[in-house]
Amino acid sequence: MSEVQNEISFAELLEQNFKSIHRGEIVEGTVIDVNDDEVFVNIGYKSDGIIPKSEYSNYPGVNLKEVVKAGDKISAKVLRVNDGEGQVLLTYKRILAEQGISKIEEYYKSKQELTSKVSLVLEGGLVVIVDEVRIFIPASLVSDQYVDNLRDFLGQEITFVISEFNLRKNRIIGNRKTLLIAERQTKVKETMSKLEVGMVVEGNIKNVTDYGAFANIDGVDGLIHISQLSWGRVKKPSDVVKVGEKVRVRIIGIDKEKNKISLSMKFDEENPWNDATTKYAVGNVVEGVVARMTDFGAFVELEPGVDALLHVSQISKKHVEKPSDALTIGEKVTAKVLDFNEESKKISLSIKALEEKEEKAEEVSTEE
Repeated sequence: MSEVQNEISFAELLEQNFKSIHRGEIVEGTVIDVNDDEVFVNIGYKSDGIIPKSEYSNYPGVNLKEVVKAGDKISAKVLRVNDGEGQVLLTYKRILAEQGISKIEEYYKSKQELTSKVSLVLEGGLVVIVDEVRIFIPASLVSDQYVDNLRDFLGQEITFVISEFNLRKNRIIGNRKTLLIAERQTKVKETMSKLEVGMVVEGNIKNVTDYGAFANIDGVDGLIHISQLSWGRVKKPSDVVKVGEKVRVRIIGIDKEKNKISLSMKFDEENPWNDATTKYAVGNVVEGVVARMTDFGAFVELEPGVDALLHVSQISKKHVEKPSDALTIGEKVTAKVLDFNEESKKISLSIKALEEKEEKAEEVSTEE
């Protein structure tokens, strides 16, 4: 027998000793080597099988040397019998994903809550992986509130449910929003059951508007109307409170049907009118700041929450046509209390009375 015939016979014999494989077939093998990018598998074929890192797992950053080692038994699916370099291209993750699909369908039917790390952030949402199955969570279903930057979620563990499972359209959609809404509603009910009018609680300023501020009290947003922000006059709520600030508030109203509460930052023990009878008794000389003016007089703030009227006829001994002819907003003035009405919380002042008193004093001094 010639050498050529021997070589052909040997090649035929070698071919016969190895099984044939086909694309899509699942083969069993033994890992013979692992590097950072590939897993090499003896599958009993004339060529070894190779599993690229991208075909081993959908989880980004997987360390092949940590999850598989030489000698491990492994099942894989044939992607190509010849990858161009004489090796068999295999996939491991697709087998797991096929097995995982049935689990995901069960999770969908049972509405089971799932927890997984965010593996990828796309322009329109997040990608999480469960049992090697990629699940997409659209941006609109990521949170119950507006999310400014989805990239903040990358690598975070989040809990969600499967809200859509459609293999025909290749759509597996996750929903985190519905869980957050349910959680918030439960929290609101728990908090509302504990709150009572008159209670003093702590809250965080969540939002500031032109008409007041909203403070979050254990999951419930309560309105602090502009009139309840201070005993003093408030031009803008933002002058008093800032978003994120912790505040001490008193509950002044509860609507359990609408889950709404009304709050106040005014406390009775801090009411400036508590000792006003003594401080602003008729005849006392007081100081204040011109806060606003009308045609008939100027209102002087004696302290936050206590205003007094300085009538145009009491601004000076001299004739004053209108308050702005003699006074300016923000000007400090000294005046005498002419009248004090505790019930209606009204105080009347007079600068004229002090001028007359000084004039009489000067006359007495001159006579002496």
